[in-house]
Amino acid sequence: MAVTEVSGRFPRLGAFLLTLPLVSILAFIMLWNKEGEMTTISQLAKETLVLVPLGLPFFIPFAFSSRTGLSFWPTFVVGILVASFTIGLWFRFGPSPQTSLLDKGQPEAELLDHAQSE
Repeated sequence: MAVTEVSGRFPRLGAFLLTLPLVSILAFIMLWNKEGEMTTISQLAKETLVLVPLGLPFFIPFAFSSRTGLSFWPTFVVGILVASFTIGLWFRFGPSPQTSLLDKGQPEAELLDHAQSE
């Protein structure tokens, strides 16, 4: 609601408010309170760093709506389709979400023990 009110008068400030990673901040805090360790938060941050840029094409149809002449809902649907396409490509062809033992925060000695037992 605040973004809507601010954007009507100050579009740049509204855009700034939209760029704040409020959901990520809350998710990190809640994960920390729930698990108390950084492994999951670190993995979430890595995945978010990839997915945020892949979701940015959603805004392209809106940026060019004055040229295309599309109204809000058709522009919205095109944005969803474009972003779904880019994100879908990454899910299909991107790396597996499995993390290595080192990413899971295990000390090197445990890694050596794990390697020797295989």
